Amino acid sequence: MAESVNRFALTRRQALLLSATAALSATAGKSAVASDSIKTGSHQEPGNCSTPRSAMASTQYGRVRGFVDADVLTFKGIPYGQTTAGENRWLAAKPPLPWTDEYPALVYGANCPQRLHTWTSAEQSFLLDWDDGWQSEDMLKLNIWTPSLTGRRPVMFYIHGGGFSFGSSYELPSHEGAQMARHHDVVQVSVNHRLNILGFFDLSEIGGSAYEDSVNVGMTDLVAALRWVRDNIENFGGDPDRVMIYGQSGGGSKVTTLMGMPAAAGLFHRAAAQSGGGGNIPSKEQQKELARLVMKDLGLAPNDIRSLQKMDWAKLADAGNTAAAKINPPGPPMMGPGTPGKPRVGWSPCVDGKLINMRSFFDAAPEISKGVPMLIGSVSEEGNRMSSRPSEEEWRANLTKAYGVEKAIAIMAALKKAYPKKTIQTLSYICSGSPGLNGLTMRNNVVKMARLKHDLRAAPAYSYYFTWQSPILDGLPGAWHTADLQFCFDNTKRCEQGTGNTPEAQVLARKMASSWAAFARTGNPSSSGLTWEPSDPESNRTMIWDNECRMIDDPDGEARKILS
Repeated sequence: MAESVNRFALTRRQALLLSATAALSATAGKSAVASDSIKTGSHQEPGNCSTPRSAMASTQYGRVRGFVDADVLTFKGIPYGQTTAGENRWLAAKPPLPWTDEYPALVYGANCPQRLHTWTSAEQSFLLDWDDGWQSEDMLKLNIWTPSLTGRRPVMFYIHGGGFSFGSSYELPSHEGAQMARHHDVVQVSVNHRLNILGFFDLSEIGGSAYEDSVNVGMTDLVAALRWVRDNIENFGGDPDRVMIYGQSGGGSKVTTLMGMPAAAGLFHRAAAQSGGGGNIPSKEQQKELARLVMKDLGLAPNDIRSLQKMDWAKLADAGNTAAAKINPPGPPMMGPGTPGKPRVGWSPCVDGKLINMRSFFDAAPEISKGVPMLIGSVSEEGNRMSSRPSEEEWRANLTKAYGVEKAIAIMAALKKAYPKKTIQTLSYICSGSPGLNGLTMRNNVVKMARLKHDLRAAPAYSYYFTWQSPILDGLPGAWHTADLQFCFDNTKRCEQGTGNTPEAQVLARKMASSWAAFARTGNPSSSGLTWEPSDPESNRTMIWDNECRMIDDPDGEARKILS
């Protein structure tokens, strides 16, 4: 084990290729231990950390003991399922075994095995302050922050990004929920679940009927976590009838997938998809084809489930990614949610006709959740990669290669007109012409998802566009993919390497987090002094989150329509 850790502890995965559809072969690698410290908390007010006996809560499986951080009760790493290793691989999450002694819910649990990050630049690592954490197949754990163990507060259930392949509940410092509990009177929850080949591998032909649902266990884990919240959150001061699910990037796609899952119906009451959602997920037959090829490449008998359960994760992941690369069309895929064309096989949910019977918010908005109001939005510089520093000529050449001369010229003109003070480097992060995330295509996906939700003529969709420009690194990064999380979690101090924790950042964070909490509380994100109107397909009314927060019609509409 030590040898394995030493060999792979320095292998970090490229952070900015975050595909919300995630059916890509980008997760091969070895399990590893933490590469960064796991922080307990950071806030703008003075306060002390303590472990009083009063920081004890009951669950249906036993008592859990947490800690108090400046008046916020914190519980980390609470089990909502048993280990998924060995004979439990690819089976539905099993309820935790009850315990008699108090459970020490003091530190974050393990992350699903995944390859660690290879950063594109020192600047990127600095801005994001990523925490790779530690890894184990015993990862079905959740975290809770609450102002009190009594009362019935809205519950904000956050689902991490990283496609369906990597990431964790504490991958970014912005995810820490203490500020939401401290200043916005909510119960904050975050969760880890199965990813990549451990969460989305079809063994129905290999292991028989017991593995019928194996291809979507990464999603049924989230359903199990939401059931845990329904059954236990009152003991943490939460209201099981006011649960908001929200996620960013791949987390947004998990949110829209849950909205179409019958098993999740009634477990949540508001939803938000941030820079993600509406994935073009594959069919069950496509995933079966992938599984057959994996078994062939591994030299295993078609029904050798036991060998798969004993196999090292890294070997499994390598075989799965190699097989996916053989099946998927050649050439770099366009990244991001809503990408058209034939779905790519790999590590994502699939339409199995049972647990998931549609491509939610890709083909249509699901009827099953038509009464659930939504927040849908993106950030302006979604494609930020700090290692990319194109000149104007290089930017034009990349756009021309991707879209042709006419569209390239039109895109550049529209963005220069909209943002005359931004540098070429920052403008290129809105639409680069290179494979990867794209701010304009993300805007098109936001508009599409809001329209599909509107077409149900039921609960509203509220659209937003986060355009606040960080002062860090001479303002070049713009509003990068995940930048909004620093603000909707009210974590400008904890994320000061990205926000500068300036007075302007603090004001915006308090406003934005208040809106997210109001949405969790009432289903309407309007807050004191800020009226947020629902979106509609005619005007595409959108809340701009910046130093001046305001409603406008179809931001960056001229530029996005060039690609629509």
